[in-house]
Amino acid sequence: MIDLHLHTTASDGRCSPTELVQRVHAAGVRIFAVTDHDTVAGHEEAAAAAQRHGLEFVPGIEITAVWRGRDVHVLAYWVDAARPAFASFLAQQRAQRVARVEAIGAALAAAGAPIDLGPLLARLGQRPGASIGRPDLARLLVEAGHASSAQDAFDRLLGDDCPAYVARTGVTPEDVFTLVHDAGGLTSLAHPGVTRRDDRLGSWAAAGLDAIEAYHSDHTDADVAFYLEQAVALGLLVTGGSDFHGEDASSYRVRPRRVGGVALPASAWAALGARRAATDHRT
Repeated sequence: MIDLHLHTTASDGRCSPTELVQRVHAAGVRIFAVTDHDTVAGHEEAAAAAQRHGLEFVPGIEITAVWRGRDVHVLAYWVDAARPAFASFLAQQRAQRVARVEAIGAALAAAGAPIDLGPLLARLGQRPGASIGRPDLARLLVEAGHASSAQDAFDRLLGDDCPAYVARTGVTPEDVFTLVHDAGGLTSLAHPGVTRRDDRLGSWAAAGLDAIEAYHSDHTDADVAFYLEQAVALGLLVTGGSDFHGEDASSYRVRPRRVGGVALPASAWAALGARRAATDHRT
């Protein structure tokens, strides 16, 4: 079983890298990727745990790009994150995340739902290279009694067009494709059925997008079929994964995000490996 979309406490997951790998092993997943948001801080620990369990670890990352003021998440695999240009880019991404969280905190206070950001920012300072984002704020809203669940927090306060929504600023998807390729990696558009930028797929494919995440916990069967068709039409590879965070499974659209709950077919994995081998000149 192959799951190429998993998160740890290095970003907004609830499991440490070691705990995540234990779940991966228990679920029967044999090839997996850690794809934390704008950070690779969990890779070293996850790779060591994977070796102990005899699993294949794929270094990944979920990078936040911006198109017309909205998030577009780009998964990247096999990136050399130690390259100075890419490392500097990730540091800038994480700094922007902190600034946005602080702005959202002020907006929440103005909306009558104040939260204490102090402990969250203090924990971040204790985890070099880690990142924070809106899911962390959703948890704080639940703890403070301002929301009944993380999903409720997004629906009423944090989501698009809500009282505490703060538009993200940052690089374009096209910029991310170039940065990832320059660092030796492959790119995939994350959960396109959620992002719904279908009118941009052709342009992004032409600009260097390598793959599309057809298989995802929040995709319906119709979504999967549609994006598989788009992959063929646009000459894109296919990725897939659960997008497991360890949060309340009841809050998700289509099915619970369980480790291995969505798996990538072996044929799609083989195609990714072939493309990686063919693009080794990037590394």
